[in-house]
Amino acid sequence: MTQPANTLLILGASGDLSSRLLMPALGQLLTSQPDRRLNLVGSGVEDWDEDRWRDTVSTSFKASDSSGDAVDAILKGTKYIPADVTKSEDLKKLLDACDGVPAIYFALPPAITARACEALEDLQLPAGTILALEKPFGTDRDSAVSLNRQILRLVPEDQIHRVDHFLGNSTVLNMLGLRFANRIFEPLWSSDHIESVDIVYDESLALEGRARYYDKAGALVDMLQSHLLQVMSVFAMEPPATLDARDIRDAKGAVLRATRVWNDDPKNSSHRGRYEAGEIDGRKLPSYVDEKGVDPSRNTETLAQVAFGIENWRWSGVPFTLRSGKALGERRHEVCVTFRKAQHVPNGLKGVEQPTKLRLRLGPDSMALELNVSGPGDPYTIDSSTLEADFGAGSLRAYGEVLEGIFDGDPTLSVRGDAAEDCWRILTPVIEAWKKGEVPLDGYKAGSAGPSTWPSLG
Repeated sequence: MTQPANTLLILGASGDLSSRLLMPALGQLLTSQPDRRLNLVGSGVEDWDEDRWRDTVSTSFKASDSSGDAVDAILKGTKYIPADVTKSEDLKKLLDACDGVPAIYFALPPAITARACEALEDLQLPAGTILALEKPFGTDRDSAVSLNRQILRLVPEDQIHRVDHFLGNSTVLNMLGLRFANRIFEPLWSSDHIESVDIVYDESLALEGRARYYDKAGALVDMLQSHLLQVMSVFAMEPPATLDARDIRDAKGAVLRATRVWNDDPKNSSHRGRYEAGEIDGRKLPSYVDEKGVDPSRNTETLAQVAFGIENWRWSGVPFTLRSGKALGERRHEVCVTFRKAQHVPNGLKGVEQPTKLRLRLGPDSMALELNVSGPGDPYTIDSSTLEADFGAGSLRAYGEVLEGIFDGDPTLSVRGDAAEDCWRILTPVIEAWKKGEVPLDGYKAGSAGPSTWPSLG
């Protein structure tokens, strides 16, 4: 681990990410750890005074019911400094306002982040400086490679946190604990027994005013390229020797290096869709193209589904299908493991149709194991029964767990540089096929399950 950080410096502090996610999580972290002492410096292009900034921070803390001595101390001492973060002289002013070891959080678009990092090269950073960068990390593989080289000129890899809040500590440990601490699961975790794996993050929410970012990203980049590939890498990794950052990240990296689009055929292994006018829970929604801020000519998808293969001994022949979309009728956040059918069912038993399925649900984390059992009623007829377990919520919000790792210099939950590049490499064939129009942009009604012609998932 690197040296703990004393100051959180948020670049882009006047934006939505800071007030809606970062600062409520910070308040919750300080409430749960009252002995932790931190300084907070915010910066943005907006010419806010410190009263407005302090009100913004206070409102965000109240949203997460934050209180206590640590919360009071950070509110009393916090500062806001307007700055152009692409200018070295402005960045020096911000660093001079930080006490001790700063953790610089880039709550900025990728292009501005790259320019800010370029400006930082002109400065002597304080020893131990930590850099935290939001996804997407770059805009394609080449830009990710370039950005990696750039930030490695600033600080070592173990002081870089490429944030993916999707994999909080509790979710990672729940998945690893279920698999490795139970002998009934780990021997089955391979192509010998598993037929397919679906990782689904369907949302009933629509655009919700995020056109400025989402219309340039779409479901593929927003969710599959980062979040869901990271979930897949944890699910499919080889058993790590320890839970140290190096072992976990090595195991995840090995999975991603082995991952390819299914059959190397992006045209037939991927699907994209865009929602049309419809209704969800009594709320009427316009078509995506009619949402405020959307440019219809971009052909941005709001639903993406891609099948991948992991080309190694354990997973050869098993399709991993990743899917995420907006404005769907059912909220579904889970990993669905479909096991192969029983090798032989004794003659006389009837109704064996469904394969065994294990569902690992994400946020709140839980599991459901769907089994074939006899009865009730006729004991010769097989019915389905479900065993369920609640893993319980983690003690911190996802961003709270991310911030804790940043402050403590623990990169376990962050994405390593090679993994960030591999995620872009994996998706590049799909992105190129979509740009060429080789995969149709299918419409689906808001509130529906998506296009009915797509392959169904478990």
